Amino acid sequence: MTAQPLPSVEAVQQILNPLFPGLMGVRIVALEAERVVAELAVRPDLCTTGGILHGGAYMAFADTLGAVGTFINMPQGKRTTTTDSSTKFIGGARANTTITAECLALHRGRTTMVWQTTIRSAEGKLCAVVTQTQLVMDA
Repeated sequence: MTAQPLPSVEAVQQILNPLFPGLMGVRIVALEAERVVAELAVRPDLCTTGGILHGGAYMAFADTLGAVGTFINMPQGKRTTTTDSSTKFIGGARANTTITAECLALHRGRTTMVWQTTIRSAEGKLCAVVTQTQLVMDA
């Protein structure tokens, strides 16, 4: 249900860079109608004690990808907001590594979209699974 041609990775990254995801360091790697892949460098300022990525950083990372997935699937003249998000924390990512997230569409409807993001450590170990619902509404 792609409403318009998909934007390029570079175009989406330019939108994110001046916003909170840019501040965090979210880097979009791949965009498809039903899949978004991104990386995030685990900087010490994104961590909690012990040099482990803060739970809120996982959540914000995943929330960004679900929003991007919805954005690239929406018709023009629409906007999106997260209405629900559930995070399961499985493992930790250490400072000075890079995590990778794959966000997959579970549902792409006219008024809601549901996305599930799997976040993995640099070693490929599962760190978190986030499922979220995005509302699509008039801009």
